[in-house]
Amino acid sequence: MILAGGTGRRMGGVDKALLGLNGTPMVQHVQDRFEPQVERLAISANGDATRLAFTGLPILPDAQSQGPLSGVLAALDWAEGADAVVSVAVDTPFFPGDLVPRLWLAGEGRLAVASSAGRWHPTFALWPRGLRGALRDYLATGGARVMAFCEAQGAVEAPFPASDPDPFTNLNTPADLARAETLLRCAD
Repeated sequence: MILAGGTGRRMGGVDKALLGLNGTPMVQHVQDRFEPQVERLAISANGDATRLAFTGLPILPDAQSQGPLSGVLAALDWAEGADAVVSVAVDTPFFPGDLVPRLWLAGEGRLAVASSAGRWHPTFALWPRGLRGALRDYLATGGARVMAFCEAQGAVEAPFPASDPDPFTNLNTPADLARAETLLRCAD
């Protein structure tokens, strides 16, 4: 699940999924990196779903918008027959190419959260489908904090090596976007 439901406040209210990164929408960078790692892929996004139709992916709106966990719940409901769902943020184009297997190995069937440089990144997690009821209940009580839910569920850490840029760096500001464009040009 690509989590793309944010408002892009720090980016001036721009839909970050559609924001150009070296001429390509950010969601396409994330899709290209994520798709080889999973069996099926969808996007969690609210608003007009046709704006993301070019991806060819199912667009899943939140039943009730309470942040990233609403998107995770939509994904868990959508992923009938799967053991788990893995989530990534749409504004993080440098996440590891081996994210899914490392989360799977760390979790051994449990909720696993990626970390780097001693910091947990809860939007990069493996969510067993068995958590649906607990997550639905948490959201129904007004809960929205991702890390609080992860801690309550006994999430395990999936450590990734720190690097520059950090593989889980979010592109939140125009300066972040400019740095990412420079990094991508240097990698070509």
